[in-house]
Amino acid sequence: MRRSLTFVAALAAVTLTATACSDPASGPSGGESGGDGETAGGDAAWPDPATALDGVELTIWAAQNSTTVPERVVAAFEEETGASVEVVTIPDPYEQGIQTRVATGDLPDLAFWQPTASMLTAINARTNLQPLDGAPWIEELQPELRDMTGILDDTRYAALITSPAVEGVYYNKQVFAANAVTAPPADFAGMVDVARQLDAAGVTPFFEMGADRWATQWWVQVQLADAAADGFWDRVNAGEETFESPVVLDAITTYQGLVDEGLFNDDLVTATFEDQGDALLAGEAAMVVQVNSFFGQLQAKADTATLDETIGFFPISPSGNVGTFIPDQSNALVAFRTGDAEREAAARQLLAYWMGPGYEGFVEGQQTVSLKTDVPSPDGVPQALLDVHASLADAVGSMQALAVANPDLYLNLADMLAGTMTPEQVAAATQDQFEQLAQAAGLGG
Repeated sequence: MRRSLTFVAALAAVTLTATACSDPASGPSGGESGGDGETAGGDAAWPDPATALDGVELTIWAAQNSTTVPERVVAAFEEETGASVEVVTIPDPYEQGIQTRVATGDLPDLAFWQPTASMLTAINARTNLQPLDGAPWIEELQPELRDMTGILDDTRYAALITSPAVEGVYYNKQVFAANAVTAPPADFAGMVDVARQLDAAGVTPFFEMGADRWATQWWVQVQLADAAADGFWDRVNAGEETFESPVVLDAITTYQGLVDEGLFNDDLVTATFEDQGDALLAGEAAMVVQVNSFFGQLQAKADTATLDETIGFFPISPSGNVGTFIPDQSNALVAFRTGDAEREAAARQLLAYWMGPGYEGFVEGQQTVSLKTDVPSPDGVPQALLDVHASLADAVGSMQALAVANPDLYLNLADMLAGTMTPEQVAAATQDQFEQLAQAAGLGG
Protein backbone atom coordinates (compact mmCIF):
# COMPACT_ATOMS: atom_id res chain seq x y z
CA MET A 1 0.00 0.00 0.00
CA ARG A 2 2.99 2.33 0.44
CA ARG A 3 3.35 2.82 -3.31
CA SER A 4 -0.34 3.61 -3.66
CA LEU A 5 -0.31 6.29 -0.97
CA THR A 6 2.88 7.80 -2.42
CA PHE A 7 1.17 7.95 -5.79
CA VAL A 8 -1.87 9.65 -4.27
CA ALA A 9 0.37 12.24 -2.62
CA ALA A 10 2.21 12.88 -5.88
CA LEU A 11 -1.06 13.22 -7.74
CA ALA A 12 -2.35 15.73 -5.22
CA ALA A 13 0.85 17.75 -5.54
CA VAL A 14 0.64 17.79 -9.33
CA THR A 15 -3.00 18.82 -9.14
CA LEU A 16 -2.08 21.83 -7.00
CA THR A 17 0.90 22.88 -9.11
CA ALA A 18 0.32 25.87 -11.39
CA THR A 19 2.96 26.39 -14.04
CA ALA A 20 1.39 28.80 -16.50
CA CYS A 21 1.62 32.57 -16.30
CA SER A 22 -1.94 33.06 -17.59
CA ASP A 23 -5.39 31.56 -17.16
CA PRO A 24 -4.77 27.85 -17.71
CA ALA A 25 -7.92 27.57 -19.79
CA SER A 26 -6.89 30.26 -22.23
CA GLY A 27 -4.22 28.54 -24.30
CA PRO A 28 -0.42 28.49 -24.13
CA SER A 29 1.56 30.98 -22.11
CA GLY A 30 2.66 34.22 -23.64
CA GLY A 31 1.73 37.78 -24.50
CA GLU A 32 -0.98 39.30 -26.65
CA SER A 33 0.26 37.76 -29.85
CA GLY A 34 3.48 36.64 -31.35
CA GLY A 35 5.36 36.35 -34.57
CA ASP A 36 6.43 32.93 -33.34
CA GLY A 37 3.00 31.43 -33.85
CA GLU A 38 1.55 32.40 -30.46
CA THR A 39 -1.96 33.64 -29.94
CA ALA A 40 -3.45 34.78 -26.66
CA GLY A 41 -6.62 32.92 -25.73
CA GLY A 42 -8.35 30.22 -27.77
CA ASP A 43 -6.45 27.73 -29.87
CA ALA A 44 -2.71 28.13 -30.32
CA ALA A 45 -1.35 28.96 -33.75
CA TRP A 46 0.68 26.25 -35.43
CA PRO A 47 4.04 27.37 -36.84
CA ASP A 48 5.19 26.14 -40.23
CA PRO A 49 7.23 22.97 -39.58
CA ALA A 50 10.21 24.41 -41.48
CA THR A 51 10.41 27.75 -39.60
CA ALA A 52 14.00 28.54 -38.56
CA LEU A 53 14.67 27.94 -34.86
CA ASP A 54 18.37 28.72 -34.61
CA GLY A 55 19.41 28.91 -30.97
CA VAL A 56 16.20 27.37 -29.60
CA GLU A 57 16.76 24.45 -27.22
CA LEU A 58 14.04 21.92 -26.48
CA THR A 59 13.88 18.96 -24.09
CA ILE A 60 11.84 15.77 -24.50
CA TRP A 61 11.33 13.42 -21.56
CA ALA A 62 11.12 9.74 -22.46
CA ALA A 63 10.79 6.43 -20.63
CA GLN A 64 13.43 3.77 -20.85
CA ASN A 65 11.44 1.90 -23.51
CA SER A 66 10.72 5.02 -25.60
CA THR A 67 14.00 6.92 -25.35
CA THR A 68 15.20 5.87 -28.84
CA VAL A 69 11.84 6.49 -30.52
CA PRO A 70 12.47 10.19 -31.33
CA GLU A 71 16.03 9.77 -32.67
CA ARG A 72 15.33 9.86 -36.40
CA VAL A 73 12.66 12.57 -36.41
CA VAL A 74 14.60 14.76 -33.94
CA ALA A 75 17.73 14.60 -36.08
CA ALA A 76 15.74 15.59 -39.17
CA PHE A 77 13.99 18.42 -37.30
CA GLU A 78 17.29 19.80 -36.02
CA GLU A 79 18.73 19.77 -39.53
CA GLU A 80 15.63 21.42 -40.99
CA THR A 81 15.20 24.17 -38.38
CA GLY A 82 18.50 24.65 -36.55
CA ALA A 83 16.88 23.85 -33.20
CA SER A 84 18.64 21.73 -30.59
CA VAL A 85 16.57 18.92 -29.05
CA GLU A 86 17.72 16.86 -26.06
CA VAL A 87 15.98 13.59 -25.23
CA VAL A 88 16.24 12.87 -21.49
CA THR A 89 15.52 9.38 -20.16
CA ILE A 90 13.47 9.38 -16.96
CA PRO A 91 14.06 6.20 -14.90
CA ASP A 92 11.22 3.79 -14.23
CA PRO A 93 8.66 4.01 -12.74
CA TYR A 94 8.26 6.65 -15.42
CA GLU A 95 4.82 8.07 -14.67
CA GLN A 96 5.50 8.55 -10.96
CA GLY A 97 8.86 10.14 -11.77
CA ILE A 98 7.24 12.62 -14.15
CA GLN A 99 4.53 13.56 -11.66
CA THR A 100 7.06 14.13 -8.88
CA ARG A 101 9.17 16.40 -11.09
CA VAL A 102 6.19 18.35 -12.39
CA ALA A 103 4.98 18.87 -8.81
CA THR A 104 8.26 20.66 -8.06
CA GLY A 105 8.01 22.86 -11.16
CA ASP A 106 10.60 20.91 -13.17
CA LEU A 107 9.11 20.86 -16.67
CA PRO A 108 10.30 19.64 -20.07
CA ASP A 109 9.05 21.10 -23.34
CA LEU A 110 7.57 17.78 -24.44
CA ALA A 111 7.19 14.33 -22.92
CA PHE A 112 5.92 10.91 -23.81
CA TRP A 113 2.74 10.41 -21.84
CA GLN A 114 -0.18 7.99 -21.65
CA PRO A 115 -2.95 9.97 -23.38
CA THR A 116 -5.86 8.53 -21.42
CA ALA A 117 -8.34 10.59 -19.44
CA SER A 118 -7.09 9.21 -16.13
CA MET A 119 -3.45 9.99 -16.86
CA LEU A 120 -4.19 13.41 -18.35
CA THR A 121 -6.06 14.10 -15.13
CA ALA A 122 -3.12 12.78 -13.12
CA ILE A 123 -0.75 15.27 -14.77
CA ASN A 124 -3.36 18.05 -14.33
CA ALA A 125 -3.49 18.72 -18.06
CA ARG A 126 -5.59 21.87 -17.81
CA THR A 127 -2.86 23.62 -15.82
CA ASN A 128 0.32 21.95 -16.99
CA LEU A 129 -0.14 21.12 -20.67
CA GLN A 130 -0.60 23.11 -23.85
CA PRO A 131 -3.91 22.52 -25.63
CA LEU A 132 -3.33 20.98 -29.06
CA ASP A 133 -6.71 21.81 -30.55
CA GLY A 134 -6.55 22.72 -34.21
CA ALA A 135 -3.42 20.64 -34.81
CA PRO A 136 -2.84 20.54 -38.58
CA TRP A 137 -2.46 16.76 -38.85
CA ILE A 138 -5.69 15.72 -37.09
CA GLU A 139 -7.79 15.52 -40.27
CA GLU A 140 -5.07 13.39 -41.86
CA LEU A 141 -5.40 10.69 -39.18
CA GLN A 142 -7.50 7.61 -39.84
CA PRO A 143 -11.06 8.59 -38.83
CA GLU A 144 -11.40 6.05 -36.01
CA LEU A 145 -8.23 7.40 -34.36
CA ARG A 146 -8.88 11.14 -34.47
CA ASP A 147 -10.78 11.40 -31.20
CA MET A 148 -10.03 7.99 -29.67
CA THR A 149 -7.66 9.35 -27.05
CA GLY A 150 -5.67 12.39 -25.93
CA ILE A 151 -8.77 14.43 -25.06
CA LEU A 152 -9.88 15.59 -21.61
CA ASP A 153 -12.94 17.77 -21.00
CA ASP A 154 -13.31 18.36 -24.76
CA THR A 155 -9.74 19.71 -25.09
CA ARG A 156 -7.00 17.87 -26.97
CA TYR A 157 -3.80 17.61 -24.92
CA ALA A 158 -1.88 14.74 -26.53
CA ALA A 159 -0.59 13.98 -30.01
CA LEU A 160 -0.99 10.34 -30.98
CA ILE A 161 2.14 9.24 -32.86
CA THR A 162 1.88 5.44 -32.97
CA SER A 163 -0.94 2.91 -32.98
CA PRO A 164 -2.59 2.70 -29.55
CA ALA A 165 -1.92 -0.48 -27.62
CA VAL A 166 -4.62 -3.15 -27.64
CA GLU A 167 -5.21 -5.83 -25.02
CA GLY A 168 -5.59 -9.14 -26.81
CA VAL A 169 -4.06 -12.56 -27.36
CA TYR A 170 -0.74 -13.30 -29.04
CA TYR A 171 -0.51 -16.96 -29.99
CA ASN A 172 1.99 -19.39 -31.49
CA LYS A 173 0.61 -20.40 -34.89
CA GLN A 174 2.73 -23.53 -35.04
CA VAL A 175 1.50 -24.78 -31.65
CA PHE A 176 -2.09 -24.21 -32.74
CA ALA A 177 -1.53 -26.04 -36.04
CA ALA A 178 0.26 -28.97 -34.39
CA ASN A 179 -2.73 -29.45 -32.07
CA ALA A 180 -5.48 -29.17 -34.71
CA VAL A 181 -6.56 -25.65 -33.69
CA THR A 182 -7.43 -24.37 -37.13
CA ALA A 183 -8.69 -20.87 -36.31
CA PRO A 184 -8.43 -18.35 -33.49
CA PRO A 185 -11.16 -18.68 -30.85
CA ALA A 186 -14.28 -16.61 -31.48
CA ASP A 187 -14.86 -15.48 -27.87
CA PHE A 188 -13.46 -15.78 -24.35
CA ALA A 189 -15.25 -19.05 -23.59
CA GLY A 190 -13.98 -20.50 -26.86
CA MET A 191 -10.44 -19.49 -25.90
CA VAL A 192 -10.78 -21.36 -22.60
CA ASP A 193 -12.06 -24.41 -24.48
CA VAL A 194 -8.96 -24.30 -26.72
CA ALA A 195 -6.78 -23.94 -23.63
CA ARG A 196 -8.28 -27.09 -22.12
CA GLN A 197 -7.75 -28.95 -25.39
CA LEU A 198 -4.09 -27.91 -25.43
CA ASP A 199 -3.65 -28.76 -21.76
CA ALA A 200 -5.00 -32.25 -22.37
CA ALA A 201 -2.38 -32.63 -25.11
CA GLY A 202 0.42 -31.69 -22.73
CA VAL A 203 0.84 -28.09 -23.95
CA THR A 204 0.99 -25.09 -21.59
CA PRO A 205 -2.00 -23.02 -22.78
CA PHE A 206 -1.23 -19.64 -21.20
CA PHE A 207 1.95 -17.93 -19.97
CA GLU A 208 1.82 -15.28 -17.25
CA MET A 209 4.61 -12.95 -16.02
CA GLY A 210 3.70 -12.64 -12.35
CA ALA A 211 7.13 -11.40 -11.25
CA ASP A 212 6.86 -8.24 -13.36
CA ARG A 213 3.17 -8.00 -12.41
CA TRP A 214 1.90 -5.27 -14.74
CA ALA A 215 0.31 -7.60 -17.34
CA THR A 216 -1.91 -9.41 -14.84
CA GLN A 217 -4.63 -6.78 -15.26
CA TRP A 218 -5.12 -7.56 -18.96
CA TRP A 219 -6.80 -10.85 -18.01
CA VAL A 220 -9.47 -8.98 -16.05
CA GLN A 221 -9.87 -6.13 -18.50
CA VAL A 222 -10.50 -8.24 -21.61
CA GLN A 223 -13.33 -9.86 -19.68
CA LEU A 224 -14.78 -6.38 -19.06
CA ALA A 225 -14.90 -5.39 -22.74
CA ASP A 226 -18.63 -5.96 -23.15
CA ALA A 227 -19.38 -4.12 -19.90
CA ALA A 228 -17.13 -1.25 -21.02
CA ALA A 229 -19.09 -0.98 -24.27
CA ASP A 230 -22.27 -0.84 -22.18
CA GLY A 231 -21.05 2.14 -20.13
CA PHE A 232 -19.65 0.31 -17.11
CA TRP A 233 -16.76 2.74 -16.55
CA ASP A 234 -19.16 5.70 -16.74
CA ARG A 235 -21.13 4.09 -13.94
CA VAL A 236 -17.96 3.50 -11.91
CA ASN A 237 -17.00 7.15 -12.39
CA ALA A 238 -20.46 8.19 -11.18
CA GLY A 239 -20.26 5.91 -8.13
CA GLU A 240 -23.14 3.77 -9.38
CA GLU A 241 -20.92 0.67 -9.62
CA THR A 242 -17.56 -0.25 -8.12
CA PHE A 243 -14.65 -2.65 -8.53
CA GLU A 244 -16.53 -4.83 -6.05
CA SER A 245 -19.52 -5.08 -8.41
CA PRO A 246 -20.18 -8.59 -9.73
CA VAL A 247 -18.92 -7.81 -13.24
CA VAL A 248 -15.38 -7.07 -11.97
CA LEU A 249 -15.33 -9.58 -9.14
CA ASP A 250 -16.48 -12.34 -11.50
CA ALA A 251 -13.67 -11.47 -13.92
CA ILE A 252 -11.09 -11.60 -11.12
CA THR A 253 -12.51 -14.90 -9.87
CA THR A 254 -12.47 -16.39 -13.38
CA TYR A 255 -8.79 -15.45 -13.77
CA GLN A 256 -7.95 -17.11 -10.44
CA GLY A 257 -10.00 -20.15 -11.43
CA LEU A 258 -8.06 -20.64 -14.67
CA VAL A 259 -4.83 -20.46 -12.68
CA ASP A 260 -6.15 -22.98 -10.15
CA GLU A 261 -7.15 -25.25 -13.04
CA GLY A 262 -3.52 -25.44 -14.13
CA LEU A 263 -3.88 -23.68 -17.48
CA PHE A 264 -0.84 -21.43 -16.88
CA ASN A 265 2.90 -21.98 -16.63
CA ASP A 266 3.95 -23.54 -13.32
CA ASP A 267 6.32 -20.64 -12.58
CA LEU A 268 3.77 -17.90 -13.24
CA VAL A 269 4.55 -16.14 -9.93
CA THR A 270 8.29 -15.83 -10.66
CA ALA A 271 8.23 -15.60 -14.48
CA THR A 272 9.16 -12.28 -16.11
CA PHE A 273 8.19 -10.30 -19.20
CA GLU A 274 11.36 -11.57 -20.88
CA ASP A 275 10.45 -15.17 -20.02
CA GLN A 276 7.03 -14.65 -21.52
CA GLY A 277 8.39 -13.61 -24.91
CA ASP A 278 10.91 -16.45 -24.98
CA ALA A 279 8.25 -19.02 -24.11
CA LEU A 280 5.80 -17.95 -26.81
CA LEU A 281 8.46 -17.77 -29.52
CA ALA A 282 9.81 -21.19 -28.58
CA GLY A 283 6.37 -22.77 -28.51
CA GLU A 284 6.69 -23.59 -24.82
CA ALA A 285 3.31 -21.93 -24.34
CA ALA A 286 0.47 -21.37 -26.78
CA MET A 287 -1.03 -18.02 -25.79
CA VAL A 288 -0.22 -14.77 -24.00
CA VAL A 289 -2.70 -12.01 -23.11
CA GLN A 290 -0.71 -8.85 -23.70
CA VAL A 291 -0.40 -5.43 -25.33
CA ASN A 292 1.72 -4.00 -28.15
CA SER A 293 4.88 -3.59 -26.09
CA PHE A 294 5.03 -7.38 -25.86
CA PHE A 295 5.30 -7.63 -29.62
CA GLY A 296 8.05 -5.03 -29.52
CA GLN A 297 9.98 -7.47 -27.35
CA LEU A 298 9.39 -10.22 -29.90
CA GLN A 299 10.69 -7.95 -32.68
CA ALA A 300 13.93 -7.61 -30.74
CA LYS A 301 14.23 -11.40 -30.63
CA ALA A 302 13.27 -12.41 -34.19
CA ASP A 303 13.05 -11.01 -37.72
CA THR A 304 9.79 -10.21 -39.49
CA ALA A 305 9.76 -13.42 -41.54
CA THR A 306 10.09 -15.54 -38.40
CA LEU A 307 7.41 -13.55 -36.59
CA ASP A 308 4.99 -13.84 -39.51
CA GLU A 309 5.50 -17.60 -39.53
CA THR A 310 5.22 -18.02 -35.77
CA ILE A 311 3.14 -15.35 -34.04
CA GLY A 312 -0.49 -14.39 -34.59
CA PHE A 313 -2.88 -12.07 -32.78
CA PHE A 314 -6.61 -12.05 -32.07
CA PRO A 315 -8.67 -9.64 -29.93
CA ILE A 316 -10.92 -11.27 -27.33
CA SER A 317 -13.97 -10.42 -25.25
CA PRO A 318 -16.80 -12.41 -23.65
CA SER A 319 -19.03 -11.94 -26.68
CA GLY A 320 -16.53 -12.08 -29.54
CA ASN A 321 -13.30 -10.84 -31.06
CA VAL A 322 -13.37 -7.32 -29.63
CA GLY A 323 -10.16 -5.67 -28.45
CA THR A 324 -9.67 -3.35 -25.49
CA PHE A 325 -7.56 -0.31 -26.33
CA ILE A 326 -5.10 1.12 -23.81
CA PRO A 327 -2.88 3.83 -25.24
CA ASP A 328 0.43 3.91 -23.37
CA GLN A 329 3.19 6.48 -22.95
CA SER A 330 5.04 5.30 -26.05
CA ASN A 331 1.99 6.13 -28.20
CA ALA A 332 1.73 9.86 -27.57
CA LEU A 333 3.44 13.15 -26.75
CA VAL A 334 2.30 16.12 -24.69
CA ALA A 335 3.64 19.70 -24.75
CA PHE A 336 4.09 21.52 -21.45
CA ARG A 337 3.31 25.10 -20.47
CA THR A 338 6.81 26.21 -19.58
CA GLY A 339 5.98 29.91 -19.46
CA ASP A 340 8.42 30.54 -22.33
CA ALA A 341 6.33 31.51 -25.37
CA GLU A 342 9.17 30.90 -27.85
CA ARG A 343 9.82 27.37 -26.58
CA GLU A 344 6.12 26.56 -26.36
CA ALA A 345 5.68 27.55 -30.01
CA ALA A 346 8.80 25.55 -30.94
CA ALA A 347 7.37 22.50 -29.14
CA ARG A 348 4.19 22.76 -31.21
CA GLN A 349 6.35 23.16 -34.30
CA LEU A 350 8.22 19.95 -33.50
CA LEU A 351 4.90 18.13 -33.16
CA ALA A 352 3.73 19.59 -36.49
CA TYR A 353 6.98 18.45 -38.11
CA TRP A 354 6.81 14.99 -36.51
CA MET A 355 3.25 14.39 -37.68
CA GLY A 356 3.74 16.27 -40.97
CA PRO A 357 6.82 16.15 -43.20
CA GLY A 358 8.72 13.95 -40.73
CA TYR A 359 6.08 11.27 -40.30
CA GLU A 360 6.90 9.01 -43.24
CA GLY A 361 10.53 8.80 -42.13
CA PHE A 362 9.42 8.20 -38.55
CA VAL A 363 7.22 5.17 -39.29
CA GLU A 364 9.84 3.81 -41.68
CA GLY A 365 12.52 4.07 -39.01
CA GLN A 366 10.28 2.49 -36.38
CA GLN A 367 8.88 -0.14 -38.78
CA THR A 368 5.47 0.58 -37.36
CA VAL A 369 1.94 1.09 -38.61
CA SER A 370 1.10 4.51 -40.04
CA LEU A 371 -1.80 6.38 -38.46
CA LYS A 372 -2.22 8.76 -41.38
CA THR A 373 -4.34 8.19 -44.46
CA ASP A 374 -1.76 9.92 -46.67
CA VAL A 375 1.26 7.92 -45.41
CA PRO A 376 1.35 4.17 -46.10
CA SER A 377 2.68 1.74 -43.52
CA PRO A 378 6.21 0.71 -44.50
CA ASP A 379 6.97 -2.65 -46.06
CA GLY A 380 8.15 -5.13 -43.46
CA VAL A 381 5.67 -4.37 -40.67
CA PRO A 382 4.79 -7.80 -39.20
CA GLN A 383 1.28 -9.09 -39.89
CA ALA A 384 0.48 -9.41 -36.20
CA LEU A 385 1.02 -5.66 -35.73
CA LEU A 386 -1.23 -4.94 -38.72
CA ASP A 387 -3.88 -7.18 -37.14
CA VAL A 388 -3.55 -5.38 -33.81
CA HIS A 389 -4.04 -2.04 -35.54
CA ALA A 390 -7.01 -3.32 -37.53
CA SER A 391 -8.73 -4.34 -34.28
CA LEU A 392 -8.89 -0.69 -33.18
CA ALA A 393 -11.83 -0.01 -35.50
CA ASP A 394 -14.28 -1.66 -33.07
CA ALA A 395 -12.19 -1.82 -29.89
CA VAL A 396 -13.57 -0.55 -26.57
CA GLY A 397 -11.81 1.52 -23.95
CA SER A 398 -9.85 0.06 -21.06
CA MET A 399 -10.00 1.09 -17.41
CA GLN A 400 -7.10 3.45 -18.11
CA ALA A 401 -8.91 4.99 -21.08
CA LEU A 402 -12.37 5.41 -19.56
CA ALA A 403 -12.12 5.54 -15.76
CA VAL A 404 -11.32 8.87 -14.12
CA ALA A 405 -8.54 7.29 -12.06
CA ASN A 406 -6.16 4.40 -12.62
CA PRO A 407 -5.71 2.29 -9.46
CA ASP A 408 -3.10 -0.44 -9.06
CA LEU A 409 -5.31 -3.34 -10.05
CA TYR A 410 -2.27 -5.17 -11.42
CA LEU A 411 -0.41 -5.11 -8.09
CA ASN A 412 -3.38 -6.53 -6.28
CA LEU A 413 -3.82 -9.26 -8.89
CA ALA A 414 -0.13 -10.16 -8.63
CA ASP A 415 -0.59 -10.50 -4.89
CA MET A 416 -3.56 -12.77 -5.57
CA LEU A 417 -1.41 -14.98 -7.80
CA ALA A 418 1.17 -15.12 -5.01
CA GLY A 419 -1.53 -16.29 -2.61
CA THR A 420 -1.60 -13.25 -0.34
CA MET A 421 -4.96 -11.80 -1.45
CA THR A 422 -8.33 -13.27 -2.34
CA PRO A 423 -10.40 -12.04 -5.33
CA GLU A 424 -12.66 -10.21 -2.89
CA GLN A 425 -9.69 -8.47 -1.28
CA VAL A 426 -8.34 -7.50 -4.71
CA ALA A 427 -11.65 -5.87 -5.60
CA ALA A 428 -11.96 -4.04 -2.29
CA ALA A 429 -8.37 -2.75 -2.26
CA THR A 430 -8.66 -1.54 -5.86
CA GLN A 431 -11.90 0.30 -5.13
CA ASP A 432 -10.38 1.97 -2.06
CA GLN A 433 -7.45 3.28 -4.08
CA PHE A 434 -9.70 4.36 -6.95
CA GLU A 435 -11.63 6.55 -4.51
CA GLN A 436 -8.41 8.00 -3.05
CA LEU A 437 -7.07 8.89 -6.50
CA ALA A 438 -10.33 10.42 -7.64
CA GLN A 439 -10.57 12.55 -4.50
CA ALA A 440 -6.93 13.64 -4.75
CA ALA A 441 -7.65 14.84 -8.28
CA GLY A 442 -10.68 16.78 -7.05
CA LEU A 443 -13.10 14.35 -8.70
CA GLY A 444 -14.51 12.48 -5.71
CA GLY A 445 -17.26 13.42 -3.34
